[in-house]
Amino acid sequence: MTSISFDVEKIRKDFPVFSRELPDGRPLVYLDSGNSSQKPELVIETMREHLAMHYSNVGRAMHVLGAESTEAYEGARDKIAGFVGTSSRDEVIFTKNASEALNLVAYSFGNPANTDPRFTLGPGDEIVISEMEHHSNIVPWQMLSQRTGATLKWFGVTDDGRLDLSDDVITERTKIVSVAHQSNVLGTVNPVAELARRAHAVGALIMLDASQSVPHHPVNVTELGADFVAFTGHKMVGPSGIGVLWGRAELLEAMPPFLGGGEMIEAVWMDRSTYAPVPHKFEAGTPPIVEAIGLGAAVDYLTGIGMEAVEAHERELTAYALEALRDVPTLRVIGPETLEGRGGTVSFTLEGIHPHDVGQILDDQFGVAVRVGHHCARPLHLRFGIPATTRASFYLYNTTGEIDALVRGLHHVQKVFA
Repeated sequence: MTSISFDVEKIRKDFPVFSRELPDGRPLVYLDSGNSSQKPELVIETMREHLAMHYSNVGRAMHVLGAESTEAYEGARDKIAGFVGTSSRDEVIFTKNASEALNLVAYSFGNPANTDPRFTLGPGDEIVISEMEHHSNIVPWQMLSQRTGATLKWFGVTDDGRLDLSDDVITERTKIVSVAHQSNVLGTVNPVAELARRAHAVGALIMLDASQSVPHHPVNVTELGADFVAFTGHKMVGPSGIGVLWGRAELLEAMPPFLGGGEMIEAVWMDRSTYAPVPHKFEAGTPPIVEAIGLGAAVDYLTGIGMEAVEAHERELTAYALEALRDVPTLRVIGPETLEGRGGTVSFTLEGIHPHDVGQILDDQFGVAVRVGHHCARPLHLRFGIPATTRASFYLYNTTGEIDALVRGLHHVQKVFA
């Protein structure tokens, strides 16, 4: 159960958006945090204040504003390193989102500039993903396979929404395994320790898309067993335009730069360049300065509440939702129907009713914001033989009353289409 110190009504007051009304005086019921979370006043004000009073470029301006901006930017890196449990700030690389972080790692494999045998890739080698991945963790590996001639393989998904480990697609030819820590559709939390054990046993590296886990659970990257972890700011009460790649230092040092330009260099001649040490080797050009500082503020906010408390609150909400949704006739949950190994994302279908109609009625008549479609996970929907789902995703500011509003809305949807 949620700790008694977790005061969701007090938390909601930290988020300005919940003070507004929708047209016709309807309250906002926001159940779409798996898509993008709302932002607390601390994050909004931190970004506004930096833009107004401290803004300058970082790492290059020899004046007070430059020093203040650089200190705040690098301070955000320190906060994020602590938040995800790494003792080395240099293992935290700022990207513009998780997609860029995933592409950055994929770029290193099969790259002629990288002669490290762990990153060499060609015909006969294998890349392993899973059927439940977001497109951001599918397309970069498809592109890598096309560039190098390596074979792309994947774990299937069981009928109850779990990773199917019965067919071990990891072999001695596998060079990289990249999977979601938590599915953005199913809510499934994957067995990372087991996957890492299998990957490392054959000399392969393992990457996690942790976009749906870092905002919702205590995550310690050094304890996960992974070699790379990607996540994004806009799902963890931070701004858009900022993401993070964590990687083991010796791997990052072995990788070539992803982008070339200012600030990622050590020295430049007309015919060659040498590169700055990590993390700056991977942060070419003017970075998303204010966005990184905003993400640092988001980490401050989540740390102040406590990730254990956030996780406990979401488990309570998820248990409540799974039980409440059983009362909606013909509703089918796509994914685990118990709390075991799952997070606060529940996707479902209503027999004979398209999710787009469900989402429109919920929004127009009940003020309930959910996500509808294939959620950038089309192969997973094809596996279940459906074109789309309705997805409700919960976060620290949601209440059981909002789940009740969702259920009332779903009953009304069914009456409309009866």
